[in-house]
Amino acid sequence: MQQKITLLVIALATVTACAPLNTYYRAGVSVDRLNRDTTACEVKALRDVPASVQVRRTPPEFVPAYKRCDSAGNCTIVPGYVIPGETITFDPNDGLRKRVEGQCMADKGYAPVSIPPCPDHVAKAATVGKTRTLPTLTPKSCVIRNRDGSFQIVARG
Repeated sequence: MQQKITLLVIALATVTACAPLNTYYRAGVSVDRLNRDTTACEVKALRDVPASVQVRRTPPEFVPAYKRCDSAGNCTIVPGYVIPGETITFDPNDGLRKRVEGQCMADKGYAPVSIPPCPDHVAKAATVGKTRTLPTLTPKSCVIRNRDGSFQIVARG
């Protein structure tokens, strides 16, 4: 069991390392300031557009009984059964809350960006470190994710 959990953690870390960095961005701002501003806007959005978690249930489906016969003419009746409905949980305010958060960040001068992951050869050649101040992005910018959750933005050669 412990081995399965370890493999799952490694798989998730690998997938995360290959994913782009989707964040709000304003060149010249410290990462600490970005994190504080993001948290403040998330809190404001949650306060202005609170969660409204709703639960719905899809209707059950009845499959009627039927007769099954083999090639020799021997028949059996397969009894009917019920497929239970599913329970679905959703928050109809989620989209609006994300828009309010985005407006708040835009008011602070940020724009949403998606920075692609660096190719392996770029990541291996880069000096180990973490971005502390957001640099100006170029078409060659890419991100290296660190094990501690931090990231490093570099330019591909």
